[in-house]
Amino acid sequence: MANVTSTTVPSNGLPIHRIELPGTRALTILVAFDAGARNERPEENGMAHFLEHLVFKGGEKYPTYKDVNETAEHLGGVLNAYTSQDLVAFHITVRAESAPAAIDLLSDFVGRPRLDADELDRERGVVIQEINRAYDQPSMVAEYLIDRAAFGEHPLGRTVLGPEENLRSFTREGIVAFRERRWAGSRGGAFLAGNLEHLPPEEELQERFSRFPALPEPEPYVPAPDFAPQKLVEQRETNQSHLRMIYRPEISVTDLRERAALSIYATLLGGSMGSRLFEEIREKRGLCYSVYAADHTFADVPILQLGSGLESAKCIEAYTRMREIVDELRSDGPTEEEVKRARAYAAGRFVLGFENTGAVARYGATQAIVFGEDIDPDRAIAALDAVTFEEVREVAAGVADNLAVACVGPHSVEEF
Repeated sequence: MANVTSTTVPSNGLPIHRIELPGTRALTILVAFDAGARNERPEENGMAHFLEHLVFKGGEKYPTYKDVNETAEHLGGVLNAYTSQDLVAFHITVRAESAPAAIDLLSDFVGRPRLDADELDRERGVVIQEINRAYDQPSMVAEYLIDRAAFGEHPLGRTVLGPEENLRSFTREGIVAFRERRWAGSRGGAFLAGNLEHLPPEEELQERFSRFPALPEPEPYVPAPDFAPQKLVEQRETNQSHLRMIYRPEISVTDLRERAALSIYATLLGGSMGSRLFEEIREKRGLCYSVYAADHTFADVPILQLGSGLESAKCIEAYTRMREIVDELRSDGPTEEEVKRARAYAAGRFVLGFENTGAVARYGATQAIVFGEDIDPDRAIAALDAVTFEEVREVAAGVADNLAVACVGPHSVEEF
């Protein structure tokens, strides 16, 4: 069982969450803020992710990217970061004995980044290459299209990387202003997950995380729009098509149990090799190599996404049958055996995933910052175990026949 305790840095309001996990020799230190892509203004799209890159160029004590990288390697640590629609996060995983030095490193370059203007110009070209590489991948283009088909011009419909023209326009002043507007301690958190035996004394811990400046509470995100789904196709003369579909389930994202029921529904629909989509679309009909269903909950809206990569000649047949399977679950519901199996599989994935200290830290950041909920990973497993057959049946019945569709391949919108 995880042991969770929390304190707050008085100078900046940053919570420090300690999640002690027995039986591990590893420790993950993760710092995250409510500063993801959905918090960008239109002209800033891509800035949250670009700032994530720039922070790694050095702080006060570790002033260059070389200092940051070599120090992490001397600690035997794995250093990384991510930007999502909801969050930006920085994390390092080390052996527990290296906790003081790892905290010193992460809190320095993330809390006191130099944001050097010369480095900004160099990294700008790197991120533009990352953007161009993404557009060379049809599967990634399909992901971009489905977000736009589901959310339109709302920030959730934009890409996290942003367009190339935005990257070329970003200034150091604009990036600093975005950081000062979004990286408030009260809307962030430090998460220490794993073996806590070698953490520095409380006074030193508070000093390290006081390196983050005191900033005012940020403005709220723009609420998700009403669902007005579109069908979007990018025509490419290829033999392979990449199909994506998004439904908006009728659940409350503020209810952990309803989110758990949606996860179990998505699992039995297309989250395992025993799921309906995998058995019907891949095994029985041989229409594709890859087919899936996955649930995701943003801070204020849930989505259910289906997808497949397949031979273009089989795309419309697969699309039609995938919709029919969702319809069948809506009208007839799942079987009790399906729910039982999916519940065990979904909970088992969490149990296995939470053997990783990084996964526990990332879960804690989402729970605390996005949902304002308990960060104990055992609670998430218990929520899945507690979901009933009737709750999953209600989720299935609430997936309306109203969906966004996106496809990359030799097709027209009219085919869908």
